[in-house]
Amino acid sequence: MAEIKYDIIETIAVISESPKGWTKELNLISWNGREPKYDLRDWAPNKEKMGKGITLTKDELLNLKATLAEWE
Repeated sequence: MAEIKYDIIETIAVISESPKGWTKELNLISWNGREPKYDLRDWAPNKEKMGKGITLTKDELLNLKATLAEWE
């Protein structure tokens, strides 16, 4: 399997933390040198491992924000 390279540009929010220290975070990440996207996923302490997550463009994130605001 090819190595996945990532650069966390900005940590926007830590949503939660598990008893084992894993955190669910919203970050702005560049994957494999590409344009940064917003990323929501679980991270192990010290970022040595990651769980499955989703990536969103800025437009998708703003659309999600508007949808959640209406939902409340």
